[in-house]
Amino acid sequence: MKQFPGYVLLPGKAPLKHRTLGRTNFEISEIGYGAWGIGGTMWIGASDKESLAALSRAIELGVNFIDTALVYGNGHSEELVGRVVGDASEKIYVATKVPPKNFIWPAPPGVGIEEAFPRDYIMSSTEESLKNLRLDVIDLLQLHVWNPEWTDRDEWRRAFEDLKAQGKVRAFGVSLNNHEPDSGLGIIETGLIDTVQVIYNIFDQAPERNLFPACIKHNVGVLARVPLDEGALAGRIAEDTVFPEGDFRNHYFRGDRKKQVVERVDAMVGDLGLKDASHLAEIAIRFCLSHPAVSTVIPGMRSISSVEGNAMASGQGPLPASVLEVLRRHAWDRDFYK
Repeated sequence: MKQFPGYVLLPGKAPLKHRTLGRTNFEISEIGYGAWGIGGTMWIGASDKESLAALSRAIELGVNFIDTALVYGNGHSEELVGRVVGDASEKIYVATKVPPKNFIWPAPPGVGIEEAFPRDYIMSSTEESLKNLRLDVIDLLQLHVWNPEWTDRDEWRRAFEDLKAQGKVRAFGVSLNNHEPDSGLGIIETGLIDTVQVIYNIFDQAPERNLFPACIKHNVGVLARVPLDEGALAGRIAEDTVFPEGDFRNHYFRGDRKKQVVERVDAMVGDLGLKDASHLAEIAIRFCLSHPAVSTVIPGMRSISSVEGNAMASGQGPLPASVLEVLRRHAWDRDFYK
């Protein structure tokens, strides 16, 4: 392929499109705001002033879906989200997550739900999130890990039923373990959840095989997380890239992994006929949006420039079939979180 067809960077305000979030009937922006990076821990370097500015700019551009979690900065991300959402003139859908009580990510096999998500713990964590977010009701509450061994247990079912009956949560979902999309198939079959959150990007295309067809069949919304593979698919990782001390990316890209990424990205850029990797982030987000099962893509955004660049992807629409065919060849089976 000599050039990338159909790519034009749009100036001005991003024409953000919307999709329905599964059976919830929430009309949410195709680009959501992933708020892990603004929590102040694990992702190092964000200032609250910059984070609030980025959140405000996202809303100004039409982003109306924000995904955060109680564990992000021990509630700090939720607090920042709450400050901005409270000032918004339009409806902003807020999703957050209940961390496992045992604080084990991912959920290992053989560990009972009573150690991770007892009913009373889910209830109390939700109350804490409501306080941080300054909200009376959470639009989407997710369990932050999932073990398919828990599917038939009553703890999560009773908590979800009680929170909905109390009017404190509108919809429920699970965030699936890293690179384990099929772990969500059983709970989808129950008909008791509204969404799944899953890693989906050019490198990890596994959700397309079984998870996405199940979501379409049962009208379950899909939140596509890590669309840029922690920066790798944004073309931002070089062999000599240095991260701040304490930043989790020092673990994610340890050893010769940066070299592996550079080789993979260079090969992709060459196959797409791009001059360089400067447009790769938009291509990576449009890859996710090209699948009809995906409700929204939630890249992490800590700066106004990232917000504006990622928001532009929605207006570009799905990728051409010829480009998707090229990208299929760049799937990469590996788990850098381990």
